[in-house]
Amino acid sequence: MTSCGNSNDGTDKVDLGEVRQKIDQLDERIQALIAERAGLAQTVRSAKGEAATPAEYYRPDREAQVLRRVIERNTGPLADSVMLRLFREIMSACLAQQEPLRVAYLGPEGTFTQQAVFTQFGHSVSASSETGIDEVFRRVQGGEVDFGVVPVENSSQGIVTHTLDMFMHSDVRIAAEVELRIHQHLLTGARSLDDIERVYAHQQSLSQCRMWLAGHLEHAELIAVSSNAEAARRVRHAPDAAAIAGRNAAEIYGIPVLFANIEDHADNTTRFLVLGRELLPPSGEDKTTLMVAGLDGPGALFGLIEPLSKHGVNMTRIESRPSRERRWDYVFFIDMEGHVDDPGLKEALAEIESRAAQVRILGCYPRAVVGRLPGEQE
Repeated sequence: MTSCGNSNDGTDKVDLGEVRQKIDQLDERIQALIAERAGLAQTVRSAKGEAATPAEYYRPDREAQVLRRVIERNTGPLADSVMLRLFREIMSACLAQQEPLRVAYLGPEGTFTQQAVFTQFGHSVSASSETGIDEVFRRVQGGEVDFGVVPVENSSQGIVTHTLDMFMHSDVRIAAEVELRIHQHLLTGARSLDDIERVYAHQQSLSQCRMWLAGHLEHAELIAVSSNAEAARRVRHAPDAAAIAGRNAAEIYGIPVLFANIEDHADNTTRFLVLGRELLPPSGEDKTTLMVAGLDGPGALFGLIEPLSKHGVNMTRIESRPSRERRWDYVFFIDMEGHVDDPGLKEALAEIESRAAQVRILGCYPRAVVGRLPGEQE
């Protein structure tokens, strides 16, 4: 016997009109709260005085604390990386109400370094593209900009030596670090791989995609250029050529992405340094970078790093660079966990200073705040 009543398959029909009304109400509340937050940001600026520059009221240590709490509170469905991006843009807009931060970066427009600027500061900044790493350092040290952003190392290609070398001749400090997952895309107007005769890219990008290129574009000529943005610029009117670049460059230069994520290693990551002019207070999860010159003699390097182990300080990286003062003379760049105000690191630093010819604190700065990407599991 069949029922003449309404069938019920166990699911309730969603009233879309009611859902949309709730969304509208939430939008009103979100907008009001953002406006309230912007008002409080104005109060902070007023408390610091009208003469304060944007760099004086932008605090990377404070921002890192806020973003860590965003991740701690996040229960989904949006991924950590999405929530971080939303909050960065809110903070960026609130900070820039009267005057935006001035940030110099290694250009040109469309590079991963520009993407790192937006990852750290949001889009409400005045970002200027510079032709060289040395120019970014010069503008930060001279006070022409508030901060600078330069690459320092890639997870598969290693250190950017020019960035380290600049610290030997500059008084700038490290204010923050940015870790950016690098996705390389094949940009071209060609309809198929068979139509591509040349591939332009920065040498590092060619190296990061070596296996993919060998397997898919063995017939094409590989041409190294100064940047991936320059590669995209050359390709936009050349249908028989392709560029390797990020999605930002594809959008700026209007070139279709034929293949996405062609990097050989899925976790390909570049670390960038944010350059400022002062040491920061602790944020709770910090790193410290030293530049150290050792005294001559057997065991000199051991003497510089032994105090770290002795006082329980975790060294995360060490690099040597020629001092250029005399032949075979080197300085060491040491990254470690912690802040110089931490007791263990303070004691270790005192011992290192007693054993070294020179010790310079390049920065005490928040560890990069990196959340889970969409689809990643904890």
